[in-house]
Amino acid sequence: MIESRLLPKETTRRPLKKTNRMSFFDDLPFWHAVLIFLIFIWSGFVRSGLGFGGAVLSLPFLLLVHDQPLIFLPLVSVHLLVFSSLTIAQPIVVAGIKAGNWRLDTNIDWLYLRKILAITIVPKLLGVFGVISLPSHVITNFIFVIVLIYGISYLLNRQFVSNHPTLDLIFLLLGGYISGTSLIGAPLIIAVMARHLPREKLRDTLFALWFILVSIKLAAFAAAGIDLQWWAHLWLLPAAGIGHILGLKFHRYSLQVEPKRFMQFIGAALIFVALAGLWQTSVAAS
Repeated sequence: MIESRLLPKETTRRPLKKTNRMSFFDDLPFWHAVLIFLIFIWSGFVRSGLGFGGAVLSLPFLLLVHDQPLIFLPLVSVHLLVFSSLTIAQPIVVAGIKAGNWRLDTNIDWLYLRKILAITIVPKLLGVFGVISLPSHVITNFIFVIVLIYGISYLLNRQFVSNHPTLDLIFLLLGGYISGTSLIGAPLIIAVMARHLPREKLRDTLFALWFILVSIKLAAFAAAGIDLQWWAHLWLLPAAGIGHILGLKFHRYSLQVEPKRFMQFIGAALIFVALAGLWQTSVAAS
């Protein structure tokens, strides 16, 4: 178990706000920095490889290093903005170079995207308000419980599936709220979108949705005075970039096969990490 005692006691109770003192990462032990670097490689890999999971498949590992969600959520958010933009823009740029004809021709289903945004925007805002106002240990436990549920579904190969308009609405509302609190609402939203979109349009439409929702979240963080950890991007963006390149290769492979075994492995890892995290927070509270 990785025990986190990196910050003075008085600063671990609430999220880091903008101040003149050193950033959390300035005092980071070397081996913790190595772990965080590797986790962000993993984050970039699953984000571009699967079209989701940059937060849900990395945030629990980060919280084992240090159990302050608002230290890592701004970093994950900015990475998502950067690499979702690159993923959407890359085929446009490549096609433009080859054909000499630059057009905004993407795999995004803009009409369906507007429909999803209309449903998820209000619960998203409520979730953002919750992550800013609630105590850190409540958000941490909430994240681990949601991750545990996801892990069990992946391990048993029982991913969330929606087959009715009412269930679509419930999944989108819950997914929007969970995304607002912790950026891990993707599996619920995907359960709906995967039923209505062809596979070749799903990933890019998801990235466009994440871009808009995460922009709202970052704007709320900035307005609330949350430290966005800008200096940490100098060494963590390259880590996510390495993972992004590897993930693009995996995505091309995954379009030809159903990576069920890979997702079961992910599920087992998430269950372990979620249980370890819940145990760690319970010990810290006692």
